Amino acid sequence: MSAFTPRRRFFSHSWCSCYSWFLLLFLPSVGVAADPPPNVLLIVGDDQGWPDYGFMGSKDVRTPHLDKLAAQSLAFRRGYVPSSLCRPSLATMVTGLFPHQHGITSNDPPYPPNVPPAQRMKNEQYLKDRAAMVARFERSPNLAKLLGEKGYVSHQSGKWWEGNACRCGGFTEGMTHGDPAKGGRHGDDGLKIGREGLTPVFDFLDRAKADGKPFFVWYAPIMPHSPHTPPERLLKKYTDQTPSPHVARYRAMCEWFDETVGELLAKLDALGQADNTVVVYLHDNGWIQDPNSANYAPKSKQSPYDGGVRTPILVRWPKKVKPAGSDALASSIDLAPTILTAAGVSPTKDMPGVNLLDPAAVAKRGAVFGEIFLHTAVDLNKAKPNLRYRWVVRGGWKLILPEAANSPGQSAELYDLTADPHEATNLAAKHPDRVAELTKAIDGWWKPE
Repeated sequence: MSAFTPRRRFFSHSWCSCYSWFLLLFLPSVGVAADPPPNVLLIVGDDQGWPDYGFMGSKDVRTPHLDKLAAQSLAFRRGYVPSSLCRPSLATMVTGLFPHQHGITSNDPPYPPNVPPAQRMKNEQYLKDRAAMVARFERSPNLAKLLGEKGYVSHQSGKWWEGNACRCGGFTEGMTHGDPAKGGRHGDDGLKIGREGLTPVFDFLDRAKADGKPFFVWYAPIMPHSPHTPPERLLKKYTDQTPSPHVARYRAMCEWFDETVGELLAKLDALGQADNTVVVYLHDNGWIQDPNSANYAPKSKQSPYDGGVRTPILVRWPKKVKPAGSDALASSIDLAPTILTAAGVSPTKDMPGVNLLDPAAVAKRGAVFGEIFLHTAVDLNKAKPNLRYRWVVRGGWKLILPEAANSPGQSAELYDLTADPHEATNLAAKHPDRVAELTKAIDGWWKPE
């Protein structure tokens, strides 16, 4: 309703009539209940392949709760994360910036020479470098802080690399203490969520409702991430479907994670909060299970291929967003501007993403970009020394450009994703003009100096 919608009837007395007009013009909020700001639930899967969902076409992996969520959402089937490594990928989700912008390009700082892995957390220089990475992250605005300025309470659970979730991340409540002396690295106590139940999140949701506060929940369990230790009841369902016990365990982990998503969404329903909650889902990077070991296969995690960087992105907002499937390109850099805009908060000027709930902006973008860096940084102050690949997807084509220093002997790779979704055939030699065109696009996006 407009603040200046005229009333149908007025008192006949002239004074009362004037007073009514006064209320209309100068006290427009009287008697009009504005929509409360929406709650936000961000669900981040950890190490799951983009095809490994029922709604993405899998016949092997059961994900009934995520399938239902997808059917209720604006579902971007061609979503991407810029980096296929968890720490820079997660930092992008909360800052709305590419890794070369927020400065978190790798999982860890340089390893101190001649120091055994078990002793790194006691090495003075290593601890200083870890603190420097967290401090760099803190210099960027992030979702918890920006929503907090609008009165949101927030809760962190699961993976979190950037120090103490409250002190460094801006959450009002969090499970991750981030203290290296107590094992803090990438989530510590937060990694219990999902695998050991959802009580901390449920308790937070109860408090937020009792206090009448809008909330932001970061639910990023280390699932289906290794170790692949699913309940026996789920493992039995997959054991006879594949000769590989490693594949069976991975698939069972995917279903176990899906069950926790179902529990979380059921909690929103029980609290009567579902209609006014924006639910966003994606995974931090992909995974292709090696059938012969517990590790991931090539063209998967840490790679520039779709097996590492592609993810479905789901946005559910009942009564506000019409459910639909979309083959438009989307990126995790879009999460922050989408969530902030829905909450009535202006994205920062540095955020390059678009509001995924704005069809015109989504249609206009044309391409998504990304960058893959070393797992362990060699330079904490510059992005280029850590760079392995840059990549772009435009339409149905994808170009991967290796960085010579960290990918020696490799050359440009071009793929027709429409005909070759698993990137088996490099067409760079057959289409030099397209390689040149897409190289120019990548350089126009970011050309490291």
